[in-house]
Amino acid sequence: MRNVLITGASRGIGAETARQFAKNGDRVFINYHHSHEAAVRLAEELTDRGLTAAIIKADVSKSSDVGKMFAEIEEQTGGIDVLVNNAGIAQTKLFTDITDEDWDRMVATNLSSTFYCCRAALPYMIRQQFGRIINISSMWGQIGGSCEVHYSAAKAGIIGLTKALAMEEGLSGITVNCIAPGVIRTDMTSHLSDEDFKALASETPTGSIGTPEDVARAAVFLADDSSSFITGQVLGVNGGFVVS
Repeated sequence: MRNVLITGASRGIGAETARQFAKNGDRVFINYHHSHEAAVRLAEELTDRGLTAAIIKADVSKSSDVGKMFAEIEEQTGGIDVLVNNAGIAQTKLFTDITDEDWDRMVATNLSSTFYCCRAALPYMIRQQFGRIINISSMWGQIGGSCEVHYSAAKAGIIGLTKALAMEEGLSGITVNCIAPGVIRTDMTSHLSDEDFKALASETPTGSIGTPEDVARAAVFLADDSSSFITGQVLGVNGGFVVS
């Protein structure tokens, strides 16, 4: 049984990723920061189905919290075999309105958290000569999004981190890949109206909006042994909205 940590896993893409990995027979650690009740409900949902899941609180934008989280996991199980860096926030603002606080919070939550968690996970992965790291970016990290400059920059940073780390860790049996979701119907896009979704679907070659399941299944694939020769890649789960 592999140990899988999913950050920001109490809802949306993270919660569905936890479901898919647990269904796959993995032991899932559901990381959350604020959404305690949602994390508990998800863990209970999984354990009630005979699956293995536990919740673990940490603000992954803080290095100290990440260190404590990994120490707790290592005490219980030895370490993490699969890391899914999913925690993130979004914000829509004109570039000239972005404050220092907005920028710092965006970079810390989306990019620094990925760095901290990768750094904490790697010693165990290197020792066992196996690991799977899957970082969740965004299509806006590939092409840039108007009124989302700080979000796009942080998500682009995740792509750069993924590619560089994959080159560094390949000989240790560790793959590092990135998923760049397109428009996915989650809490993060709940501010969009039905008309907005219709317009976005019409711009998407598949004519549809993505679901958390679409992203979660891609994460499970990238963690599977069948994808062991895939590393340093950006998998666009976007219905063809962005073709690279």
